[in-house]
Amino acid sequence: MSPPPEMPPDGAGYAYRASAIGSAHRFALEDDGLSWRVGRRTGRWRYEDIVAVRMSYRPMSMQSHRFRTEISHRDGGRIIVMSTTWRTLSLMDAQSNDYRTFIVELHRRLAGHGARAMLAGGLNPALYVAGMGVLTLLCVAMTALLARAIMTGEWAGALFVVGLSALFGWQIGRFMRRNRPRAYTFDALPRDLLP
Repeated sequence: MSPPPEMPPDGAGYAYRASAIGSAHRFALEDDGLSWRVGRRTGRWRYEDIVAVRMSYRPMSMQSHRFRTEISHRDGGRIIVMSTTWRTLSLMDAQSNDYRTFIVELHRRLAGHGARAMLAGGLNPALYVAGMGVLTLLCVAMTALLARAIMTGEWAGALFVVGLSALFGWQIGRFMRRNRPRAYTFDALPRDLLP
């Protein structure tokens, strides 16, 4: 096992806690590779051995402005970098600036070492299509409920359906819009997938 990565002072390091009771996940961008420590597991991946990077937007109830980057190694290993960290059992903090700096620097170093990583933004295409199918069915159902409420003169019910649809559409629409599947390049990271 390689030693745990040290946190460089120049923005080439990042750490977060994935859960309130777990240990910190630590990452360091070194001259020739990415060093990481997750709990008792440690590793060092050469930049050339990183085969994929997927960035996505992953809000949750305690932190609506939350982002995730998944980094895959050629041997099948995968590590996750989140833009938020747990501080206590009920408090989560955003680390937007540190996360953005780390992710941009990771891409710069991958490009500088000639890595041929697949760069993807958003959700897996199959998952995205399935989600759009479910949303279409929900839209049809809500439209039918609204039509039924109007036909029977249930104005309070119609107003409730309109309000619920607007709230749901605003929340889910933002999630689906940011997470549309796409490819990007090292010099043009998707701005809506960075804090």
